[in-house]
Amino acid sequence: MTEQISDAAAAAAFRRLVKHLQHRHDAENIDLMGLAGFCRNCLADWVMEATNDAGGNMTKEEARMAIHGMPSSEWKRKFQTEATPEKLQRLKESVAKNESVD
Repeated sequence: MTEQISDAAAAAAFRRLVKHLQHRHDAENIDLMGLAGFCRNCLADWVMEATNDAGGNMTKEEARMAIHGMPSSEWKRKFQTEATPEKLQRLKESVAKNESVD
């Protein structure tokens, strides 16, 4: 199915997703992980891996800066709250579902 999406459309959609996540700071990473099994940090890791696999050289912090729109430490300080036991349990259950994705 993903082969039906052109590279240009995928790039445009990706940029829109990043812009959306940079705007919606109220959607915390742990909530994204608990619901969808990925978060801003995962997206940054995927960008870093794809960049490096294509012959580039991107660090984890550079990738997180690109996705968060600011240093990850700043984003964490400004927007991340303490994880509740319920959120941690939801995260654990959600991440377990990721094993069949790759």
